[in-house]
Amino acid sequence: MAKGFNSRGMGGMGGNMNNMIRQAQKMQQDMLKAQEELESKSYEASSGGGMVTAVVSGKKELTSVTIDPEAVDPDDVEMLQDLIVAAVNEAMRKATEDASSQMSRLTGGLNLPF
Repeated sequence: MAKGFNSRGMGGMGGNMNNMIRQAQKMQQDMLKAQEELESKSYEASSGGGMVTAVVSGKKELTSVTIDPEAVDPDDVEMLQDLIVAAVNEAMRKATEDASSQMSRLTGGLNLPF
């Protein structure tokens, strides 16, 4: 048997290592569950005082856009485009922020790339 090792692992540290492995496996399971929950959510944001509303999924896919007919001005299409972009970007930001918050809770604040 190699020096410093015994039948339980690395110098009696087997219990600690097994604990760490179990904790990492549990964290991985919790993260997968949280990711599934996040993907099933939807995030809504409006712009122009509610003239345009965008909804994105937790997968960060645009699922709907609602445009108040009063926002449609053929002479100012650019304003409508800007309102759509603003609403979609805000909904995406909400989805990203929620995902970061959920993962941060699971990892105890470790800055892991998700």
